[in-house]
Amino acid sequence: MSTDDQRTDRDFSARDEEEQQAFLDQTWCDNCQAADLGMHTPLEYLLDGTIFVEGTCNKCGEQVFTELTEDEL
Repeated sequence: MSTDDQRTDRDFSARDEEEQQAFLDQTWCDNCQAADLGMHTPLEYLLDGTIFVEGTCNKCGEQVFTELTEDEL
């Protein structure tokens, strides 16, 4: 396994409040098949060179993931 395959935790709370709220509100839940249901308990991490924000869907409680693209950085 290369070092790129390892997950590196990041500090979600280091983002400004407006950006945090956007990530928490603008979600897609694969289980609910709906957008913008929101998430709670966010975790941010770097995996294979990509930043993810993972949390729990406010509606159904399943895990939701947001993958940050270069445009969002």
